[in-house]
Amino acid sequence: MQNEMEEKFEDWRGKEAIPGKHGGIRAASIACVVEIMENMVFLACSTNFITYFTKSWHYSSAKASNMVTNFTGTSFLLTIFGGFVADSFLTRFTAFVIFCSIELLGLILLTIQAHSPKLQPHGDNTPSTLPSLVLFTGLYAVATGVGGVKASLPAHGGDQLDSRKQGLISGFFSWYFFSICFGGLLAVTIMVWTEENKGWSSSFDICTVILASALFIFTVGFPMYRFRRPTGSPLTRIVNVFVSAARNRNRFVTDAEITLNNSTDKSIHHNKFKFLNKAKLNNKISATEVEETRTFLALLPIFASTIVMNCCLAQLSTYSVQQGMLMNRKLSKSFELPPASLNTIALLFMLSSIAFYELFAKRIASSNNERSSSFNLKRIGTGLALTSIAMAIAAIVEAKRKHEAVHNNIKISVFWLEFQYVLLSFSDVLTLGGMLEFFYRESPASMKSISTALGWFSTALGFFLSTVLVDVTKSVTGWLDGEDVNGSRLELFYAVLCVLNTLNLFNYIFWAKRY
Repeated sequence: MQNEMEEKFEDWRGKEAIPGKHGGIRAASIACVVEIMENMVFLACSTNFITYFTKSWHYSSAKASNMVTNFTGTSFLLTIFGGFVADSFLTRFTAFVIFCSIELLGLILLTIQAHSPKLQPHGDNTPSTLPSLVLFTGLYAVATGVGGVKASLPAHGGDQLDSRKQGLISGFFSWYFFSICFGGLLAVTIMVWTEENKGWSSSFDICTVILASALFIFTVGFPMYRFRRPTGSPLTRIVNVFVSAARNRNRFVTDAEITLNNSTDKSIHHNKFKFLNKAKLNNKISATEVEETRTFLALLPIFASTIVMNCCLAQLSTYSVQQGMLMNRKLSKSFELPPASLNTIALLFMLSSIAFYELFAKRIASSNNERSSSFNLKRIGTGLALTSIAMAIAAIVEAKRKHEAVHNNIKISVFWLEFQYVLLSFSDVLTLGGMLEFFYRESPASMKSISTALGWFSTALGFFLSTVLVDVTKSVTGWLDGEDVNGSRLELFYAVLCVLNTLNLFNYIFWAKRY
């Protein structure tokens, strides 16, 4: 954890925030409520867009899969942009309001399109230019909004609490992730059922109302919030440190000489990347800016080591859904389980485990000082290990499913997919949940938004990596060239992902031990 110099917060009038009146648990809890609603809207779209694109828009399965991963990847990719804006130019409150409004406008556009036959494909044909333009404009307006919301909201919630009380910070991020999962549960049950039985126009109507309500609830809390004013671009300061260190790289100096140039902030304890010390020879570069750069650089290997895991996770919203569509989904004579709802059982397990930990097991962990950086690093590593197991099981299940479908003309139960859904969902809880808290606690005060955005940015790169791997696999091996998954060698693709993630796990262990 980074011990920063004392942070200064203001109320909405620009005056010094008063403890007890501004911020606190009540203000932070609004962020959790809003996240339930916003994530419900986002996942209601992203988890089932594969069926929307194939059935309503008549895209091929490969094209639709890439559209889903590109949409989801862009949403999380833009969290870095959203975090940069929130840290550099706006308060995190203002950033949320602006980006949530953009997401709402995109959703309204998709809603209008869903109600207008003129803006939809004709017959079974793929869409013409105008419907496609409206679709992609709405999709990527939503993606832009999601990027800013995901970056600014958790940092805003964390800002409402005293950073010296680490139990409160840890508790907030656990309940915030609980909110993410609860929103996801509502999305894959109520919203997916609505999409499958009442149509996408009804789903978009509901999502628009919910997101507008979330924006209203968030703004109502305005008088009770406390705000941290931005101090300029942290990325500019990092670049300046690198430039100064490069210019002085050949100059021999002692630690004593550097200390004379700039007083060192003793509260910042990362003693890595010593070549950056030469940046202090520039009188315009403070010791705090050097330590800020050093701290951020130390986070990057941890961030990079989670990308392959998120590539595996991307399969739940693409190929796993396509598998489920070709399996026996009947729960009764009149009800079929939508494939996107397979996450339900996994999410229930996740919600139960988070609540159990916070209400009961946390006391044991706190007494052993477990909620430290090392705890979160172990949490992330466990998530990566579970991912490898999940992909191995996914390959075995797919081999069994296809053998029965192709050779025996039997559709096995869709619940065979629950193994990979549960394991990958748990790995997501451990990895993403650990990353959000770890990056918030370890990052400098001026980079909370952009640092927490690293967790979502890893998700983005994982989804884009999935798109690249699908294209490469198709062109090199032809494993994924079938019209559906019955004509493909999906089990071999899953096996490749298992091997890649296992290698990545060893890479993570190397960096985690050196953090």
